[in-house]
Amino acid sequence: MSTKNKFGALGVFAVSYLAFVYIPVLFLPLFSFNDSIYVAFPLKGFTMQWYYEAFQSDGLMSSLKNSFKVGVPVAILSTALGTLAAKAVTRYRMPGKAPVMSFIMTPLVVPGIIVGVALLIIANMIGVTLSLFTIAIAHVPMCAAFSMWIMISRLEGFDKSMEEASFDLGEGAWMTFWRVTFPLILPGIIASLLLTFTISFDEFILASFLGGSEPTLPVYMWSQLRFPNTLPRVLALGAMILVVSFVLVYFAEWFRRRGTQIKTSSGV
Repeated sequence: MSTKNKFGALGVFAVSYLAFVYIPVLFLPLFSFNDSIYVAFPLKGFTMQWYYEAFQSDGLMSSLKNSFKVGVPVAILSTALGTLAAKAVTRYRMPGKAPVMSFIMTPLVVPGIIVGVALLIIANMIGVTLSLFTIAIAHVPMCAAFSMWIMISRLEGFDKSMEEASFDLGEGAWMTFWRVTFPLILPGIIASLLLTFTISFDEFILASFLGGSEPTLPVYMWSQLRFPNTLPRVLALGAMILVVSFVLVYFAEWFRRRGTQIKTSSGV
């Protein structure tokens, strides 16, 4: 009886917490269909006009392209670095492994505004022009840390004898990785690519400090909140990004779980 009551209380708390976090977010798509430039109740009517105008806005489309230009290479590079780091810490005995892992994970705990200000000062000192490149450089360490955690969960428990058997059969290190290791960790790699792309695409603080005259989509959306006439277009695009981000994160978790199930069923 007591266990049931505890579970019920925990369930109420969980539902209340999720409602507190996500109900305000749901107002974003709601007002994106409102036939008014003002975000207020009561709603004036239903319209798809703001979605059409969002795709007609050169500034919005340009910033959207900038976010893709940053997010795609960041996802690829951070996943590659995260995979190599995860393989190193799960396969080899390294002196000072704990400090090394703590150092790699530092971007996850340091406030973004501190990192942004520090990188901005360094960029100005060495004369680097602020651009999408500087944003990508700032995003890679943060995203690589997320990627490393994902890949560690995939590589832990990986049967080394499978790689050793490949070596015994005459394959080199690269072909062993490509033919044996890579297919088994592929779900984790896909999950890492999707998650790191989403993180880079949605990141605001570092992009606002290091973007210069090339704003990414979150920075552009923030700059447009001051103008009532452009707000509905921002809400429309924000609603679409919300849906796409949810889908990407869902599939990232699905691929991660699928990889874990494959590992478990194969006895790895």
